[in-house]
Amino acid sequence: MDRVSAFDEPLKKLLGGATAKVMAEHLDLHTVGDLLHHYPRRYEERGRLTALTELPLDEHVTVVAQVADARIMMFNNGRGKRLEVTLTDGSGRLQLVFFGHGVHKPHKELLPGRRAMFAGKASVFNRKMQLAHPTYQLLDAHDEEEATEAVDAFAGQLLPIYPACKQLDSWRIAKAVDTVLPSAQDAVDPLPPSLRDGRGFVPLPEALLRIHRPQTKADIAAARDRLRWDEAFVLQVALARRRFADTQLPAVARASVPGGVLDAFDATLPFTLTDGQQKVTAEIFGDLATEHPMHRLLQGEVGSGKTLVALRAMLRVVDAGGQAAMLAPTEVLAQQHHRSITEMMGELAEGGMLGGSDLGTKVVLLTGSMGTAARRQALLDLVTGEAGIVIGTHALIEDKVKFHDLGLVVVDEQHRFGVEQRDALRSKGKQPPHLLVMTATPIPRTVAMTVFGDLETSVLDQLPAGRSPIASHVVPAKDKPHFLSRAWERVREEVENGHQAYVVCPRIGDDADEAGEKKGKAGKKQPAPEDDAEKRPPLAVLDIAGQLAKGPLTGLSVEVLHGRMAPDDKDDVMRRFAAGQVDVLVATTVIEVGVNVPNATAMVIMDADRFGVSQLHQLRGRVGRGSAPGLCLLVSEAHEASPARARLSAVAATLDGFELSRIDLEQRREGDVLGQAQSGVRSSLRVLSVIDDEEVIAAAREEAVRVVTDDPALERLPELRTALDALLDKDREEYLDKG
Repeated sequence: MDRVSAFDEPLKKLLGGATAKVMAEHLDLHTVGDLLHHYPRRYEERGRLTALTELPLDEHVTVVAQVADARIMMFNNGRGKRLEVTLTDGSGRLQLVFFGHGVHKPHKELLPGRRAMFAGKASVFNRKMQLAHPTYQLLDAHDEEEATEAVDAFAGQLLPIYPACKQLDSWRIAKAVDTVLPSAQDAVDPLPPSLRDGRGFVPLPEALLRIHRPQTKADIAAARDRLRWDEAFVLQVALARRRFADTQLPAVARASVPGGVLDAFDATLPFTLTDGQQKVTAEIFGDLATEHPMHRLLQGEVGSGKTLVALRAMLRVVDAGGQAAMLAPTEVLAQQHHRSITEMMGELAEGGMLGGSDLGTKVVLLTGSMGTAARRQALLDLVTGEAGIVIGTHALIEDKVKFHDLGLVVVDEQHRFGVEQRDALRSKGKQPPHLLVMTATPIPRTVAMTVFGDLETSVLDQLPAGRSPIASHVVPAKDKPHFLSRAWERVREEVENGHQAYVVCPRIGDDADEAGEKKGKAGKKQPAPEDDAEKRPPLAVLDIAGQLAKGPLTGLSVEVLHGRMAPDDKDDVMRRFAAGQVDVLVATTVIEVGVNVPNATAMVIMDADRFGVSQLHQLRGRVGRGSAPGLCLLVSEAHEASPARARLSAVAATLDGFELSRIDLEQRREGDVLGQAQSGVRSSLRVLSVIDDEEVIAAAREEAVRVVTDDPALERLPELRTALDALLDKDREEYLDKG
């Protein structure tokens, strides 16, 4: 069998159909290579020998004892069989129990008088200590020294515990691994020999052997070090090749044009840019001036002025004769951006219109719910080039949308867009347009290098002058109900001082919401809410709005905003809230990104423990946007000692989004963070942790850049090419291509 095909061998050939089917369906393991890369998540030590009288409950123990008695018991009217074995070691007695088909072999072997080692988890049944289905090894050595060695080897063994599923437990996976482990010798080593030797790594076959069947803890450490590097390096090579390929693509350079719209716009700004904005702008303008497409990620804290940076980039492109498109994830956000950009530009946003500036350009909005006439006009303005800037939702991606000369695509809130959507918009340029991706969710450096590794990164971590501090507090509604009453008093005080407030709930609470819930509840007795805050449905916008208007906030103007409202109604509520005509807006997370109402100073988040850390930080960023200080109250019924409360306390304790994103990552681990859209990356991370392995990822990135610069097609490194092909099956290749 050749070296590659040993790893490609289907599991059903080696393991039997039933086991292979479960592995494929529940663990996504299809080939020998898949199973060899399904690493143990931890290891149990059988433990040193323990006297029968000193067995610790619920721990893995190893004992050496003699069989005193063994008998088969029948139950369930003779349909069930159980083997009960009594052991003695001179200090005490212990019962073993085996069930079902598992009784035959021990019944033949564990005869009274036989001595053996037994390992398992100690538990209590009928007030007696027992081991259920222990593993065992008979000790028939006549030589005492030989017996002692066998005991030491057995008791000291490290037992791998595999990620398992209900249909297939860890020890059965371990048996399957034993079957395929000889194929580890055929592993193709992706690391260039100089890199492997320079870093003192064990060869790949040996690393696979050591991670699955370690003799010592040092074996595990050496194997993990090696395998972690493979993952980081192969992934970074894939990303480095994408970046290299991008530098080979043609794009129209959009150079600076003095005396254009950008200069006219800058002259109207009532403030100077922060140092951070100037630095990031220089990076973006540098990219725009080159003849290959910019691919840049702009990370900025909530309210750090990303929109202004993006607008100046768009105006630079308009000056150079191109068009710019801004893609927003929701209609509310697209309308908000359109409103704030036209307000910032003033008459410059009315180019070619009566009363507009001669220098200006048209700024158009394009969303799915626009009327036919407005939509037709917007499409015409784009194809003729009359509109230099268009802001829209995924409606921009439709086939009928044509541009005169698309030069720049700005994507807001990257994590809400599929890669395909970004790609579809980029394909609308005559040549690939420049791409700027903005996110207000701070991304730890390692995640940025892993998930967005094909994008250069700019970070805006400085807030503009005039932004106010936000005080955050946890309100324990269950333990201290008077704290919640005080929260509503605080909201009333803010309104009396001329300000406005948001109340955020996890659920809408209309019929469509409830239907799904009732369906899930059929036939089950529902616990009362006071049994457990987690078990009741999350609080809903429509319920809370009604309770507040009739209760603690009576007399104030309270309105609702959620995703199932008609677009015109949403826009109407948002406009009136922005104009100060609504005191309190009770909303879902539709207000999470981009909504900008400087007069809103207070936010109460109901059931705050049901939101993620980054989401809470995003929501909180909607207040404190003006000169008055902001207040964010995190209401929760979670128990004081629970992880949920610890998470809320962390959010209340810091306004540093990067620190919070690190906490979020530690709690959710990589799966969520890398997200479904990043599946190609996520499914390849097995021992690499984007939380703990920053140094490995950074070093692997440097090595990858060196290798790809020297040999872009990897002609001199066929093994690395093979490993890349294995990592980048068709879907993942496309994911990286489109990224």
